[in-house]
Amino acid sequence: MNLTILGCYAATPRAMTNATSQVLEIKGHLFLIDCGEGTQVQLRKNKIKFSRINHIFISHLHGDHFFGLPGLISTFRLLGRNKEMHIYGPKGIKEAITLLLKLGDSWTNFPLIFHELVSKESQVIYEDEKTMVETIPLNHRVYTNGFLFREKLGERKLHIEAVNKYKIDTSQYRNIKNGRSITLDDGQVISNSALTFDPPNPKAYAYCSDTAHKPDIVPQIKGVDALYHEATFLDSEAHLAKKTRHTTAKEAASIAQAARVGTLILGHYSTRYRSIEPFKEEARTIFESVLLADDGKVFEF
Repeated sequence: MNLTILGCYAATPRAMTNATSQVLEIKGHLFLIDCGEGTQVQLRKNKIKFSRINHIFISHLHGDHFFGLPGLISTFRLLGRNKEMHIYGPKGIKEAITLLLKLGDSWTNFPLIFHELVSKESQVIYEDEKTMVETIPLNHRVYTNGFLFREKLGERKLHIEAVNKYKIDTSQYRNIKNGRSITLDDGQVISNSALTFDPPNPKAYAYCSDTAHKPDIVPQIKGVDALYHEATFLDSEAHLAKKTRHTTAKEAASIAQAARVGTLILGHYSTRYRSIEPFKEEARTIFESVLLADDGKVFEF
């Protein structure tokens, strides 16, 4: 599971920083999460193939989280895309995007499928045989969701030495990986546990975009390997966080501590600050395992 930060700063972009967007690589998928202005340029800079992006998750309809989407969709069209593109986001996103495409006479030559979200309760919005994505309801000035990405438990791994010892034919390998025991020609039953190793523990990543401090998300994100949580302000500007329904670094750390996550990644910093290092320092007074997101940074879990 790899996470590439394309942009992680709040509100207005600057020459050296970008609005929110990131790419999660998980079980063969490349999921694009939020799409602020400049996202497609950042995709180019980070050498991420446009053609591998088939699912885009938009947390809310503030410009710094989705204004890059119309341009990206138009570029997909210019590149001759023909695969389906799925977009998950708040109700209204279809109207916003399709109106711009219509007015620009640039409707797509590929299926563009919108999954508009309205529920204030967590719901599964994507699932296949390897992964699952569910919403994390948040508390911002407009309807907002975070997203929880989970790997499913993989197949068991072959214990090659044991398989060879019992001279088991390769035609049985799939059955063994699926958890079945094997009966030999002489009637001896070899248990699956003797022929396989446990699969790796499935990983989970929680993305919590713009939100006021919201402790009730803790049970849902309990024990995730990595939590990206907005930290727009330092504690000295807690009054602004409350007013704008954002979070401080300390508040983000308290969520991480309560949820016992593996690693906390901070982001969505206000551009009022000259350095982002104080965010880590502040968060570590509550939770030790803290990393700072920054444009172009890659995390591996």
